[in-house]
Amino acid sequence: MTPDTKTAKSELTRAAIIGAGMDLVAAEGLEALTLQAVADRVGLSKSGVFSRVGSRETLQKTVIEEFGRRFLAEVFVPAMQQPKGLPRLDAIVERWLARLARPEPHNSCIYSAAAFELDDREGELRDFLLQEITRWRAALRRTVVQSVEAGHLRADTVPEQLVGEIYGLAIGLLHDARFLRDPSAPARAAASWQRLRTSYLA
Repeated sequence: MTPDTKTAKSELTRAAIIGAGMDLVAAEGLEALTLQAVADRVGLSKSGVFSRVGSRETLQKTVIEEFGRRFLAEVFVPAMQQPKGLPRLDAIVERWLARLARPEPHNSCIYSAAAFELDDREGELRDFLLQEITRWRAALRRTVVQSVEAGHLRADTVPEQLVGEIYGLAIGLLHDARFLRDPSAPARAAASWQRLRTSYLA
């Protein structure tokens, strides 16, 4: 086996470990993510998983980080193709809500689920998740600010208020679509966004 082949195989194995970790967290929560649980899923020994990703907490952080990367790639990056301001904000919210509405477990929001798991705890893992979510909210806030600057939203718009309202809308959809399994939840969320944005229009 050549060095390049060996490296490629190692990278594929690590990707499989992270993928299995994401599936496990999506289905059972962040606390269910252990080296042994992932090892069982990918057919490796516990030490084999450790040698590739490190400790359990490192694996948990890696899964959160990978979720963030995929989330931004699916929701935020495509929206950047839209003009600055409300068209871009619309694209972000619409793609986010559409993602939350899909029933597949891998589309569940690890950010939200993990935040509820860790909300009353202290430690590095909570701090790491907070940092990731804060970064995403800051990106969303910038888009709101750009919408105000472009004259699309009212000059007296408080960005933090609108970001909080958008987040509340997303969490409500997550609850109704996934827990209640209400098929009308996505349409209600879309209608709520239209009403919310209208209330802020310049």
